[in-house]
Amino acid sequence: MLTPFHLAINVTDLDAARSFYGDLLGCKEGRSTDSWVDFSFFGHQLSLHLGTPFETADTGKVGAHMVAMPHFGVVLGYDNWRALADTLDAHGTDWVIPPTVRFEGEPGEQWTMFFRDPSGNPIEVKGFRDLDRVFTE
Repeated sequence: MLTPFHLAINVTDLDAARSFYGDLLGCKEGRSTDSWVDFSFFGHQLSLHLGTPFETADTGKVGAHMVAMPHFGVVLGYDNWRALADTLDAHGTDWVIPPTVRFEGEPGEQWTMFFRDPSGNPIEVKGFRDLDRVFTE
């Protein structure tokens, strides 16, 4: 049985973070103070603290793309992934990699999208039709 992970990162503006994670991504807000806020990031605990976001570099090769490392994200079932992709697209998200399928027809077939939060933190969201295939070669 999977258990929730905890990730704490810095953001530059808590109001912008609340709008992005809460309103746009639909994450439920938890505890907060004047310097941090917790969200249920698709069932995982994401703590956003005021501060300088971590440095990233486009060193991760994903297909033909180079993506920011480090980055974080979540794996969703395809229907939830598609709904989130549609919401982000309708919102005019500035995509790093727009919603796309990778490894089509292969055992590890997956959908992915890369984008950044308002503080520049890179996020990848993957979608699988069968979550039992997340670790399939």
